[in-house]
This record gives sequence, C-alpha cells and structure tokens, in this order.
Amino acid sequence: MSYDTRQDELEILFSEVGHVVEVFMPADRETGRPRGFAFVEFTDAESATAAIEKFDGTELNGRRLGVREAEERQRPARNFSDDRPYGNSRKRKGSKPKGSRRNIRARKRGF
Repeated sequence: MSYDTRQDELEILFSEVGHVVEVFMPADRETGRPRGFAFVEFTDAESATAAIEKFDGTELNGRRLGVREAEERQRPARNFSDDRPYGNSRKRKGSKPKGSRRNIRARKRGF
C-alpha cells in the first residue's frame, strides 16, 4: 500500500463490499508516517471475504494492494529449559567464584 494512502480513502474503497466498522493504519514510532499496511474491520465475515476477492491485486495510489485475512501475531518461543525469564539459555558455572580477581587473590593469601 502506498504511504500516501489516507484512512478515509480505504474506508470509501472497502465500503463498496460491506459495512466498514474500523480502518486502522499503524504508524512508525520514530517517524510517525504510515507503515504501509492497514487493518479493515467489517461487520460480517461475508463482507471480508468479498473484499479479499474483489480488491486483492488491485491498484490504489500507484501500488498494488495485497488483501488477506489478518493472522494472529506470533510471539517468540520461550525457552523452558531453565528458570531464567525470557529464554536466556546462558547457565552459570558452579566453579566460578564471585568477586574480582584481586579479592580472590587476597583471600587465598589470607589477607
């Protein structure tokens, strides 16, 4: 989708096949400009299917539209092999003493 496409243009276009509930165009956090895709919500599934059949591959503002049903966003898999949060797989070595090397040498010498 073209970055110049406005939300009201999409609403008018997709209202040809059914009643549009909402058009959401995510914006880039840093620049604030549209990210090049949108979500269009219809009142019924038949309208959504008709929109996919009618508008997939059509041109709007010089760019081809790819219209498909939204998919659930996949989260990264969590590693459950250890008790650390967020799947951090680095394990602590049991033989490594805590503290700086200077403190370790001092303890060995009896200071």
